[in-house]
Amino acid sequence: MTDHESNPIHPYDPLDEETLFIVTQTFKALSDPTRVRILHLLADREISVTEIAETLSLSQSTVSHQLRFLKNLRLVKFRRAGTTIYYSPEDQHVMNLLKQSINHALHD
Repeated sequence: MTDHESNPIHPYDPLDEETLFIVTQTFKALSDPTRVRILHLLADREISVTEIAETLSLSQSTVSHQLRFLKNLRLVKFRRAGTTIYYSPEDQHVMNLLKQSINHALHD
């Protein structure tokens, strides 16, 4: 037994399979440059698929595909107004992680 294992102040609390899966999928989402660009764009306001595509110079099908991935992980949510769908962040924890990662990259 190591000192860390025998120290009751620092017990090891293993992650259950579901938590481990969600964490790895979240980092997978953040490992894709297109998804990071989309999330960064959504950080300040709700925005439509068309606006995302135009702002990031991407096809609407690419944007829709990436938003579906992010929505399945509950990282973004949507609101329908007529025929237009608007997206915004759903998980502020992940948005904070993204913001901190960007700040880290800018201050190296």
